[in-house]
Amino acid sequence: MRLLATFLIALRALRRNKMRSILTALGIIIGVAAVIVVVGLGTGAKAQVQAQIASLGQNIVSVFPGTATSGGMRGGWGSASSLSVEDAEAIRAEVSGIVGVSPDVRDRQQVLANGLNWNTSVQGSSPDFVAIRNWPIEYGENFTDQDVRSAAKVCVIGKTVADQLFPGGDPVGQMLRIRNLPFRVVGVLGTKGFNFFGQDQDDTVIVPYTSAMKRITRRDRINSITIAAATEEDIPIVQQAVNELLLQRRQGREPDFTVRTQVEFAQSATEASKTMRYLLVGVAIVSLMVGGIGVMNIMLVSVTERTREIGIRAAVGARGNDVLMQFLIEAVVLALIGGLLGVAAGMVTAEVIREWLQWAVVIPWWAIAGSFVVTGLVGVVFGFFPAMKASALDPIEALRFE
Repeated sequence: MRLLATFLIALRALRRNKMRSILTALGIIIGVAAVIVVVGLGTGAKAQVQAQIASLGQNIVSVFPGTATSGGMRGGWGSASSLSVEDAEAIRAEVSGIVGVSPDVRDRQQVLANGLNWNTSVQGSSPDFVAIRNWPIEYGENFTDQDVRSAAKVCVIGKTVADQLFPGGDPVGQMLRIRNLPFRVVGVLGTKGFNFFGQDQDDTVIVPYTSAMKRITRRDRINSITIAAATEEDIPIVQQAVNELLLQRRQGREPDFTVRTQVEFAQSATEASKTMRYLLVGVAIVSLMVGGIGVMNIMLVSVTERTREIGIRAAVGARGNDVLMQFLIEAVVLALIGGLLGVAAGMVTAEVIREWLQWAVVIPWWAIAGSFVVTGLVGVVFGFFPAMKASALDPIEALRFE
């Protein structure tokens, strides 16, 4: 009952100076709003990166060429033309725990159809590619293993290419030309959107890898090998088995390849944003500290203004702990009001950012709950010294104060 009475007295004291209370809480409001917005942007960006990584496929293990040295000239990562179709076939035959393997050949070409032309990515892959990438065929069908064996002139196209070369029409069954060679469109892929590198995944033409090697690029090496592990738990096992198999196939030569996993891609993608996120969170914490100092200063002023009131309370029987609790509750209530308004301001700001800038913003529940906990602690920490000063006043000296 005494705690409730003290709480009501604290509210009345704050109401007497509404403008001062609001201005005091402003630092808390800005700090909490900044925390909410920063956490929302960081969480949204992380969720977006995870979604983009997932769009690359599930449980992916990728093999890339390594470095190369020729005639004293050294090249960087990816400069070696070291991967072959035989490497991919060996992985398919000898590595357990995988559900798909695709040798990949990439190039950019000008493609033509219906009197229109478009410069796009032309990729040679196996029929497993769409399953590995979890990329459904929206119209038509995928090419087959027989198409790979015969290096057939067939292709599956992305939505961007379909819109550019066959606007308003059905591309399935129609012809497009790559290097002046006619390829029949057998399917159109569903929409994937942009990946975390900023590339339009739908701007692509996929052909059998044998067709890409023999008819388009005329190369005998592939750019990479994409492998799908059966489960997430199999990823490190598959990575190690692929690495050991390719080393064995090199017969003691220096490794000229790199085996990476989807987890490593995700870590690389999120690592770059961590420093900026920590910096912004630091700025938000500083804002909260500044707000806390503002609360402490105003409470010290309040103690000075209400010295005679404190003396009267002490004279009629209030103990030092009662006075301490009264001023401490005032500080905590002021901080919590600032926290509540800060959460509201942060959520409104996040919504504005989402609608106007089209940024991904996700505000987790723990950010809101944590804001109230932190602001409560700010009230306790920065309100304790003024409350102690008030409780330590001598009643007689307080009554004499003018």
